[in-house]
Amino acid sequence: MSAITIKGRENKRRNGVSVILNRLTQLTKPSLWTKAFAAGILALSMFASTIHAADSDNGSAGQALPLNGENATAFLDEFFASEPAKAQYVGASVVIVKDGQVVAQKGYGYADREKEAVVDPASTVFRVASVSKTFTAVAAMQLVEQGKINLQDDFRKYVPDLSFDNPFGKPVTIEHLLTHTTGFEIRDPQPEDIHYDLDKIVEIEDYVRAHMPPVVREPGSSYMYDNFGSLLLGLIVEKASGEPFASYMDSNVFQPLGMASSGYKPEGGLKEKLAVGYDPTGKPLDVYAVTPTVMPHGGMLTTAEDIGKFMIAFLNGGAAGSGRILSDNSVSQMEQYRSSIHPLLPDTTYGFEAPFQLQGAGASDKIITKAGDLNGFSSYLFLIPEQNTGVFLTYNKLGALRNLFYPQFIAKFFPQYAAPAKLDPFVPQSAEELAKFDGYYADLRISSLVHSLNAEAESGLVVSDAFLGPRVLKQVDDNLFVDELAGQFTAFKLDASGNVAYLKEPYINPLGYAAKGAEPAGFADVSEDDAYARYILALQSLGHYPNDADEAFVPEREVTRGEFVRNVLEASGIKGSKTTEPAFSDIAGHPDAAYVQMAYELGMVNGDGAGKFEPDRGIARQEVAVMLWRLYSKTYPAELFSGVKLAGETSPWAVPAVQMLAALGIHGPEVQAAEDGAVDYLSKKTLNRQEEAAILYALLTKPTDKIVAELSQKQAADAAADGAEEAPADADDAGTEADADADADADADADADADAA
Repeated sequence: MSAITIKGRENKRRNGVSVILNRLTQLTKPSLWTKAFAAGILALSMFASTIHAADSDNGSAGQALPLNGENATAFLDEFFASEPAKAQYVGASVVIVKDGQVVAQKGYGYADREKEAVVDPASTVFRVASVSKTFTAVAAMQLVEQGKINLQDDFRKYVPDLSFDNPFGKPVTIEHLLTHTTGFEIRDPQPEDIHYDLDKIVEIEDYVRAHMPPVVREPGSSYMYDNFGSLLLGLIVEKASGEPFASYMDSNVFQPLGMASSGYKPEGGLKEKLAVGYDPTGKPLDVYAVTPTVMPHGGMLTTAEDIGKFMIAFLNGGAAGSGRILSDNSVSQMEQYRSSIHPLLPDTTYGFEAPFQLQGAGASDKIITKAGDLNGFSSYLFLIPEQNTGVFLTYNKLGALRNLFYPQFIAKFFPQYAAPAKLDPFVPQSAEELAKFDGYYADLRISSLVHSLNAEAESGLVVSDAFLGPRVLKQVDDNLFVDELAGQFTAFKLDASGNVAYLKEPYINPLGYAAKGAEPAGFADVSEDDAYARYILALQSLGHYPNDADEAFVPEREVTRGEFVRNVLEASGIKGSKTTEPAFSDIAGHPDAAYVQMAYELGMVNGDGAGKFEPDRGIARQEVAVMLWRLYSKTYPAELFSGVKLAGETSPWAVPAVQMLAALGIHGPEVQAAEDGAVDYLSKKTLNRQEEAAILYALLTKPTDKIVAELSQKQAADAAADGAEEAPADADDAGTEADADADADADADADADADAA
């Protein structure tokens, strides 16, 4: 396919990119929590930018503007004053370096909005989260230079008594740790790893030993953003150097570079100068600590000015003043991509990752980057070694500011890296040939992020997920496709036998692969033409059910309350609670107790109001609706669904929940709308296994944000068409005090009934 073809359909794609950006900038808000729930949002917001909104526009491909102080400052001032940017930060700090000099260094907004303390790029300290990984990699490469670490060594050489399972005949090497290709089972930070006891000390080694994962994929075969791998690398730095990690970093990296405002603990001057973090809604966060106390994979605190010093040294071949932090050879090794799924979609170097994809261009292998996210903070560091240029942006609000910044900066100063990819002419394969890509793909890091692929005769390959819904992938090369929604690339990796094994897509989690599910074996009592087979077999493919054709599924068996809670949380990748004191007296010792307790902690269940949950009672479908509604209602306003007409019997306390789930399509084929649009959710019927399978499938695949957006637009259009006007104020106030009391009593009764769910 020619570059012209890739660049075509600009208006359609620009609109598509706008839609993606609008949706994905919300993903760090509770809308993501409704997809992967609490564990998912934590994993996505801690120590890695795993949510990458698409670029809003690559910008004009016109003449590049010289990168000098005047132009850089003008660009920064204009960017940070723009309305889209202002919505994404409270305070921001940025430094741009080129040819060994600081070109621009500025602060914008507030380090502490409540105190009206402005950001100073020289002194305001930010948590830079996963940007820490780059510095941990620098430390490892220093020790490689000294002969204390070998990149091809089995890492167990440095921690020989660390016990874990590796069923493959291939060790996990230092190089695998550096490139996020370990094959480890996911071990992301947990909610309890952020806490407010600033005096608490947890050592790196103690944490590693308590959380060591098994190897579940052949080392080197796949890319999964791996916090634990970088943590383990930090422990190896300690072992190989004989020094505590923080001490080593201070002596061998920070001090030689003059990074006087950098460290790992929020104490002393670093705490005093630390910017206040803000959540996505703009609420200030208290100062917190992380676990382990010194966190090689995400705990670094620093300033924009300090990072500028690092970038200048790195781009100068590692030279810092009269000394060095790295050799020329080590810098060169860190600049080279070691893993990629396609030349247009590189993965990682030693310590860096690929930049955002730009529309039609892919992700340039001439640019190396590192992004970071931690509660209340986001950062982005990118280097263009052949231009001797580096940029660092950090801000005290978790969000997508960098997703706006990067493409605009490239378009302004280095548009050559945004030029449409040049591909040889390619004849797309037929639907029959594309069928090898069919199936369900689960993200290696967050298994509840699922993509379904289906080859269609007319459209070609169609991908769909719970965030953006269905869209066409147009084939442009072997195993490479362009997503027609926004002109970005999606690629596949084959295994040694030529079978499709992995997918890498540009929107939900480009920092890792999604693994294709196994071919489902089916169940002895579920026929291929069964109305529920689609849902059951999909979940079997994804590993939620045993993949054994001799087993019986028992589709009409009733599901208990405890069982449903466990299945929803497990499908969402959420583990049971570690709390030793259960919220309900009747779950102690129950096999589902940890999950019921976690559901209580998440606000999903309340119990019967008398301290019991009844885990072994069959769950009514309206109880299912209320449990899920408690999660979705954190994002979606109930009034959006108040117009949904219901048929059949639904208890008053469950009506809003049933209306919401009916509108979102969280059900199976048993729910159908009548001619007048009324929906019978079969609310009082006890849920059975096949119906539960349909609900679990919907939770993993329904694009609820898109559905809600379309519903909102329709309601607004209907209101405008009807010329709706507000009722007179006196009519609104016509109710009597007695009416209010009656309403309050009714609400109290409804709350009591809902608590039983």
